Amino acid sequence: MSAVMKSMERVGAGLQSTRKIFNAWPVALGVAGVAALLLFYRLYQGAYSFKYGLDSTTPEFQTYWVTMFKIEIPVIFGLGLFMVAYLWFTRDKNLAKIDPETELRRYFTLVGWFLIYTFAFLGIASFYGESDGTWHQTVIRDTALTPSHIVVFYACVPLYMVFGFSTLTYAMTRIPKFASGHSIPLLFVVFGPALILANLGYNEWGHAFWFTEEIFSHPLHWGFTVLGWTGLALGGVLLQVVMRMSELFKEITAADQSKVIA
Repeated sequence: MSAVMKSMERVGAGLQSTRKIFNAWPVALGVAGVAALLLFYRLYQGAYSFKYGLDSTTPEFQTYWVTMFKIEIPVIFGLGLFMVAYLWFTRDKNLAKIDPETELRRYFTLVGWFLIYTFAFLGIASFYGESDGTWHQTVIRDTALTPSHIVVFYACVPLYMVFGFSTLTYAMTRIPKFASGHSIPLLFVVFGPALILANLGYNEWGHAFWFTEEIFSHPLHWGFTVLGWTGLALGGVLLQVVMRMSELFKEITAADQSKVIA
């Protein structure tokens, strides 16, 4: 009887592994950092938009808004280049030989990247996107660098682009499934929303020479909507991820059971 109990304890110890496969702290810190930055921009807009942001020819506009634009662009894109370069130069060059547990751990990390990327995308998809239209329906623009544009297009968009391309780089350099081929949903998720920044040029040209009113339903804004919708391809990526994670869980469980029996 005691021998049977000991055997059951060994099986339980094998199945209830204490190995840590996901660390939530980097994700929590990433989300907190993005939230803090978005909150800062909101408070800054509330304090200085109507006070110094109505006339682009004033010295105060140059001090409070153009200076911010000149700082945020190199800082955010510089951070993105650093993150992508780091992920590339520290890439795993033996992906064909990684064990199932390591691969599963990396899938959990990839999901963490998706969480931060999605949260960063909320900056343009919710409050700041709507407030931009409201600003231009209320205040006549005299420059493309309006207080709303400096935040929504030149801060929020580059910010989620940083996490989007970092997510893509992580997947292609750490996970065999994404390194051996191209995931169409993942490419849609990253490149579609990133093209919103390129579409801004067409939008500004249209408002300057074609259509001055800020009407959401006008064809001039359709590009933003369609490119934003490409983010819905994240559901397809998560389906690919979950299917592979399910296979890895089975492989790890089977390996643990075989070790216990042995």
